[in-house]
Amino acid sequence: MKYRRLTIAGTVLCAALGFGIAAEQQQKSEKAVYREPVVSQTPAREGYADVVDRVAPAVVTIRSTKRVRAAQQFPFMDDPMLRQFFGNGGNGATPRGRRGNGNGNNDRSQTERALGSGIVVTADGYIITNHHVIDGADQIKVDLNDGRTLDAKLIGSDAPSDLAVLKINASSLPVLPLGDSDRVRVGDIALAVGNPLGIGETVTMGIISARGRSTGMSDGAFEDFLQTDAAINQGNSGGALINTHGELIGINSQILSPSGGNIGIGFAIPSNMAKSVMDQLRNGGKVRRGKLGVTIQGITPDLATSMNLPTTKGVLVNSVEPASPAEKAGVKSGDVIVAINGARVDDSNTLRNRVAAAGPNADMTLRVYRDGREQDLRAHTAELNVEETANARENNSRGAAGPRGQLGVSVEPLTPQAASELGLKGTDKGVVVTDVDPSGPAAEAGIQQNDVILEVNHTPVTSGAEIRTALTKSNGKPALLLLSREGRNVFLAVKPSGESQQ
Repeated sequence: MKYRRLTIAGTVLCAALGFGIAAEQQQKSEKAVYREPVVSQTPAREGYADVVDRVAPAVVTIRSTKRVRAAQQFPFMDDPMLRQFFGNGGNGATPRGRRGNGNGNNDRSQTERALGSGIVVTADGYIITNHHVIDGADQIKVDLNDGRTLDAKLIGSDAPSDLAVLKINASSLPVLPLGDSDRVRVGDIALAVGNPLGIGETVTMGIISARGRSTGMSDGAFEDFLQTDAAINQGNSGGALINTHGELIGINSQILSPSGGNIGIGFAIPSNMAKSVMDQLRNGGKVRRGKLGVTIQGITPDLATSMNLPTTKGVLVNSVEPASPAEKAGVKSGDVIVAINGARVDDSNTLRNRVAAAGPNADMTLRVYRDGREQDLRAHTAELNVEETANARENNSRGAAGPRGQLGVSVEPLTPQAASELGLKGTDKGVVVTDVDPSGPAAEAGIQQNDVILEVNHTPVTSGAEIRTALTKSNGKPALLLLSREGRNVFLAVKPSGESQQ
């Protein structure tokens, strides 16, 4: 108690001394001569003008031309950001830019022009832009911020990521520094810089609306977009998305719009993905990606219930390619991959991007959920050949046979002839879906005509009778079906109707 009283007393004494000093200072201040307050002649700047001043010179305009031919614009053939800037060539004297050849006939060739943006990433003239801005171009020109127009050489282009690297003959160019897109958070302020609609360099502001987006406009391959509401329009493709520190966090690539104009939903390729692709294109002219050799899909609540999974997180393995890294590691159809190298995998896009980014000949640990428990498998990646595409099967119409039953489908046994007609390889068992009731549970789950049902509740089936028997194992849960569709295996969960016949 004595210590406490001393402390209180000391506090009162300090307060008293402080009061005395304050009173003395007040008396002195009253005797001081009054002076007018000094007003600064240079008002403080507001906004992001200083940031824009630094980054704008490193954002350029790209103009490409090409002769009309059957060049595939995959995966962005319908991208309005590019299509709006393809115009007529020639002297415009004949329809669609065709020029007379002097003998009364028209030359069938046509010049198309595309407009986009690009970003200077090195002082000696390397520029990054979108693949779809320069795809198939015969000539590429770059308009610099200082008024010069220079010819550009294509160093490399990568359609799956929609990125390309150009080189111009210049030096001491202003450069836009790369930021760390992994540190970007939803809600961060973002500025988009580019040349929309050909009106000249323009800056718009918004926020990061979402991360890890996959639009499906490029078949879902290697998409990990930053979504922003900063205004992006035609011509912004290949332009910069920057943070308030003036660092590049994304390359503007796509917009989502029913009209082709900005509605506040734009997508940018993260700078970390762009840096990896850019480095590989500069050093080797191509991008090498890792491959596991599995087909995968997301997990719906119905699938989780059917498979007794504790959560919808992770990705479901539909099939495993023979002799692939996944098969050698022990991955099986029906496994759920929940993590790679300790990092959680929540969806198919995340798994695809992480395996691809690891590159070929990379060791990784896959954590899979199987038979009610998790286990780790070691895999060594191969190299993915992105040019390999499956041949599309013919959409043969097959007659309905038999009652639609609990699933709302009619089926017939898969014969070698039917497998050949459907373009199926390595599949000789199952039943072909010949008809789907549009109001039935199978249609609601996504089953289509010409799908091949391989398994029902993990039981192989070769007839309608076997499907009926396998459905009895559902025990009130959605039935788990393994299908073969266009050569790929797909799991679907279907809630059978109350009918007793299949």
